Amino acid sequence: MSGLRVDELAQSARNRGLKLVRSRVRTLGKRRFGKVGLTDAKGKPVFGMDDKGPIGKPEDVEDYLRNLGARDWGASLDVAVLPRKRKAIKQAAVRAPANDREPAPRPPKPRQQAKPKPEPMLKIRDAKPGDARDLAKLMKLLGHDVDSKGVRKRIAALAKLKLPQLVATLDQMVVGIVGVHSMIAIHRDQPVGRITILVVAEDARGRGIGRLLTEAAEKQLKKLGCGMIEVTSNDRLAAAHAFYRHMGYERTSIRFFKKL
Repeated sequence: MSGLRVDELAQSARNRGLKLVRSRVRTLGKRRFGKVGLTDAKGKPVFGMDDKGPIGKPEDVEDYLRNLGARDWGASLDVAVLPRKRKAIKQAAVRAPANDREPAPRPPKPRQQAKPKPEPMLKIRDAKPGDARDLAKLMKLLGHDVDSKGVRKRIAALAKLKLPQLVATLDQMVVGIVGVHSMIAIHRDQPVGRITILVVAEDARGRGIGRLLTEAAEKQLKKLGCGMIEVTSNDRLAAAHAFYRHMGYERTSIRFFKKL
């Protein structure tokens, strides 16, 4: 075999990540004369090699490289596709071709979807003096000029009369209030209950908090023996009027007042 052809085989092997090994026997007629084989980059036998060196014919190595390249030009050791041999080769004690496959890439782990944030916990409870600052802010939404100090005093006074006011909280943050009162009227057989104020924070509306506060107020006034509930609402609060009608309240009178 010419030196030019051997050099071409060596270059073809390098293109595939392999190394061409040439026999050191230089005597014509000797068993290993003109034989070649293939190893990987670390010297591990791949084709046409035994324990003592190369035993493959150049044309067989060429055919092996051609078939290997047809399968995957970028592979270095993936030799699952065996070359098509031109004729049977008698080889003694040939080491099996290396088949050290690189492990298949693991499929990417599915992305864990972010858990949705839990809905804030809504709670209806009796108002406490410590709620005064938040309640004053809510009352100002309806135009009431109040301060937290006065609200705190009235919360305590109503509690002594067993008329606790009711607040709504979202995750312990005060977001709504309904004021309740009970009075005895000379012309009524049963006490008359009153919803004195109902307001929900603007960023907490649309959650049904106003309805829950109203239902809680009705339940409390019923326990106090009230036979009916009155509600007053400013003429400009058209949305509030629609809400009370939806809750079953009827417009029965016009309210007059005079400051003293």
